[in-house]
Amino acid sequence: MSTILVIAPHPDDETLGCGGTLLRHKDNGDDIHWLIVTEMTVEHGFTQERINNREKEINEVANLYGFDSVSKLGFPTARLDTVPVEKLVQQIGETIHRIRPDIVYLPYPGDIHSDHKFVFESGLSCTKWFRYSSIKRILVYETLSETEFGINPSNIKFTPNVYVDITRYLDQKIEIMKVFKSEMGEYPFPRSDQAIKALSAYRGATSGFPFAESFMLIKEVM
Repeated sequence: MSTILVIAPHPDDETLGCGGTLLRHKDNGDDIHWLIVTEMTVEHGFTQERINNREKEINEVANLYGFDSVSKLGFPTARLDTVPVEKLVQQIGETIHRIRPDIVYLPYPGDIHSDHKFVFESGLSCTKWFRYSSIKRILVYETLSETEFGINPSNIKFTPNVYVDITRYLDQKIEIMKVFKSEMGEYPFPRSDQAIKALSAYRGATSGFPFAESFMLIKEVM
């Protein structure tokens, strides 16, 4: 049995990026943990109703996955560039020390949303073996509407080298994503049933499965 930690800049990134893989981990008897880095606040333009609805969504999603823990750091969404790096690293590191994961999932740093870049860099800082000895595997996930729009000539594009068969879990992943009602739209919107299924089919065709999720392996310790 393994202990899994998915680090999500925002609620829904974990589902878009590795929802099927998390369900598969849970089905295999692994402990799965969810770290949400940011949150909505009234001070930054969100209504109290929207904030309350998001909390309900998080609770429902946590129950659907069967997460063993949900940690919230509460940094302002879309404003991680204003947060001191040492503060972000410290709080992510404290969570890792508490959970002691074997496997960590991080967002892709080349995503168009800058929060993803800051979470990746801070999260990766918390994987040094001499401080975080439990971690044996680090994987980077792709996020629809973020990864494919991260067009930067100086960045290496998302190039997966790990594929996970999620054929049994794709429908459940999509149903969980629908809990985040305000994030979903009609195709060709990237966060739609059809787009999620299309990406899973493409990654499956690359790896020999009907449907798959793909990752970039950053480090593995055997």
